[in-house]
Amino acid sequence: MPSQPPLALAVLGRGVVDPGTPTLFADDEAVLRGRAAFETIRVYSGAPFRLDAHLLRLSSSAATLGLPNVDARALADLARQAVAAAGAPDATLRVVWTAGRESSGEGFAFALVTRLPPHLDELRSRGLRLVSLQLAVGTQTRQASPWLLPGVKSTSYAVNMAAQQEARSRGADDALFLSLDGVVLEGPTSNVWFREGDALFTPSLELGILAGVTRDTLIGGAGAAGYEVEEGRFTLERLAAADEVFMSSSLREVVGVSELDGRPVGSGTPGPAAERMQQVLRAAASAS
Repeated sequence: MPSQPPLALAVLGRGVVDPGTPTLFADDEAVLRGRAAFETIRVYSGAPFRLDAHLLRLSSSAATLGLPNVDARALADLARQAVAAAGAPDATLRVVWTAGRESSGEGFAFALVTRLPPHLDELRSRGLRLVSLQLAVGTQTRQASPWLLPGVKSTSYAVNMAAQQEARSRGADDALFLSLDGVVLEGPTSNVWFREGDALFTPSLELGILAGVTRDTLIGGAGAAGYEVEEGRFTLERLAAADEVFMSSSLREVVGVSELDGRPVGSGTPGPAAERMQQVLRAAASAS
């Protein structure tokens, strides 16, 4: 399915411009070497959800990548300009911070607003089909190797996109990453959860996974929803045997998993915790 045209574009130092306007120079290191950080943020009722938290993570990613320091206030203003220009109450916002042109030493940023992906409610209703894919690195190596960019949201996303393509080639919707030593990590663009009784479990940030803003929101609201949360190190076998599994991300929000590696998960349909935590997320968005 062809992508839909952008709704709005705002460029640092220029403000809102026509989305068809050429924006990046050919020698920007984001193009030449993938040296850029980004955040994808869901817009609810015209407001980017937890924008400050996303920009804080962007700053952390930029520091790890050795990019110029992020001016969070300027990028927040840029993001809001783009959202206002788009005029869509519910949308996708992407904020990108690059290393800039070669040898310039000056960062470059833009904020892009697009429509939400189609069929999200349909996907939430039937549940995700996942396949597990193993990364060629162990958890201890990943944790001790900052040059592998654990927990960094970089535009060097080729491996993540290739994983999703591989999942689709196997008849699934998405992939689930495992470490070389068989530990459950995350999806290419999402965090993973599972439920046993009234307890929720999710991989620890110490494993080098992305510190998802949606993940953090769910952890904060789980208690009021009647669930305890434990972060840790879990095997694929334990995940597959859970009462239910679900994924969380900014755009998809909370989506239950119906199938893992060709076998049903739980009842084979999205479970009650996925539905309840989706309500928790929407409540947090309404209150922000």
